Amino acid sequence: MARGLADIGAEGVLLAGAGRAILLQIADPRVGHGVAEHSDFAKRPQDRLRATLTYVYAIVYGTEEQIAAVRRAVNRAHAPVRRTAGAGSRGYNAFDAGSQLWVVATLYDTAVTVCEQVLGPLDDDTAERMYQDYARIGTALQLPPDMWPENRAAFAEYWNTQLGSLRPDDQARKVARDLLYPAGGPALMRLLMPLARFLTAGLLPDHLREGFGLEWGPAHSRRYARTMQLLGRLYPRLPRKIRHWPKDYCLSTLAGVPVRARSEVHHA
Repeated sequence: MARGLADIGAEGVLLAGAGRAILLQIADPRVGHGVAEHSDFAKRPQDRLRATLTYVYAIVYGTEEQIAAVRRAVNRAHAPVRRTAGAGSRGYNAFDAGSQLWVVATLYDTAVTVCEQVLGPLDDDTAERMYQDYARIGTALQLPPDMWPENRAAFAEYWNTQLGSLRPDDQARKVARDLLYPAGGPALMRLLMPLARFLTAGLLPDHLREGFGLEWGPAHSRRYARTMQLLGRLYPRLPRKIRHWPKDYCLSTLAGVPVRARSEVHHA
């Protein structure tokens, strides 16, 4: 039976790709400049991560009330993130459909990348179901349904074109440094940052790893391969309650709105 996002999306191991997804997003100046000028998430990355996860989990697992709540929260956060292009400066708008497409694309590609490296290749039916499920994460906001590439082949063409054009600029590199080398924050987060930096570097394409100034060499590649193999052996053995804790926790923060039972999750 094919596994869709409702089966895979709750797996906590996907959080291993959080840094990759963020750096891919900010490498696009339409997103990166907005983040640099309107967000202090590098000082409180756990809040940004929790907000993003809560939105994704609500869209996939939530009730209509929960979906409406997270849509309102995201739209409020996005409302001030805009600037008109001027001499020597880029414009951006958080409601721009092209920017939203890129953000959702990074979430989808990162989820697939981590899933396949840790849990193994997806069968064709599962991969297709997961692809269609991810479209809803964007179309629940302002992304027109017809902007999501119609199939995985079209997505691959879009992805490769976008990826090849990305070159992190100074603002993106500053945000990345602040994120990966935090001066403050919870002690546990600081303790985990060396591993987060390592996984982020390992998951990034070569040219972006270099563009962000992340150290990498043959020894890193060997250690990364061993790390993923170890995760692949150990992670599936964890109790489901632990593996799905991030999803359960994030949905619990939507106070007063009941969580839809797993069997009631619907797909577009």
